Amino acid sequence: MRLRSQLPILAVSFCLWMASWVLAPSAFALTQIQLSEISYHDCPPEFAQGAVTSSGSASAASCFIVTGVAENTSNKPVYNADIFGRIYDANGDSVMQNRTRLGAIEEVPVGKSNFELRISVPASQPKPLQLKQFKAAGFSGTVRR
Repeated sequence: MRLRSQLPILAVSFCLWMASWVLAPSAFALTQIQLSEISYHDCPPEFAQGAVTSSGSASAASCFIVTGVAENTSNKPVYNADIFGRIYDANGDSVMQNRTRLGAIEEVPVGKSNFELRISVPASQPKPLQLKQFKAAGFSGTVRR
């Protein structure tokens, strides 16, 4: 007898649960992007002006453009892919301590594409730089800001 009085409530609950699957917004999974052919070169003079170190201080800094190839093996473009990596100076000292997120690629189309990223390094750190463990990850849908 008691179960019969609860049937309408159970039916409504079941319908709401089913509707949540149909009406739920689609989730965008984090997509890994492989980065290869990583290298760097000095910034052109127009980009180098006003460069500061990663600590935000006004000390002298060197400007570099990091370049490479991003490979998106998913079947959809990836947006706002964060670039992670480690950068060391000629002595093996970290150039950007406690910081592995270096920037982002606004859009990574399906397949291979070139990317570049501007970085500032304290002028006192000896060159050449060592670029290690570079990777990227982003979403297949636009991310709200």
